Amino acid sequence: MKSYRKELWFNTDKRRQYINITRDVQSCIMESGVQEGLVLVNAMHITASVFINDDESGLHHDFEKWLEKLAPEKPHSQYKHNSYEDNADAHLKRQIMGREVVVAITNGQLDLGPWEQIFYGEYDGMRRKRVLVKIIGQ
Repeated sequence: MKSYRKELWFNTDKRRQYINITRDVQSCIMESGVQEGLVLVNAMHITASVFINDDESGLHHDFEKWLEKLAPEKPHSQYKHNSYEDNADAHLKRQIMGREVVVAITNGQLDLGPWEQIFYGEYDGMRRKRVLVKIIGQ
């Protein structure tokens, strides 16, 4: 069995942003040489997420509105965590959107459904953060 590890780095220009990383993950699979196996993709920061969904701008807008209703950024004073930081909402948003995804690799390709794409979700951006890609298989 082969094992492969790579870090993808992101530095968003906004506090909250969604980035389609499907091609980046597929490139990792190609680099690994794994034809049959699994890929784990996980955010290595507690204010970011990795999730699978459709790459449709209206849906991304809906995520933003929905998450902001559930865990509004402001006023910062509404959160006890914000006594020394201002990102409590980002921690909560990450809990909702998830930390990682695991996807099957078949014939050297991500085995995704017809509209499924892998996304990096940033909720406290404008600084450098990483995503781990771990591949196992043969």
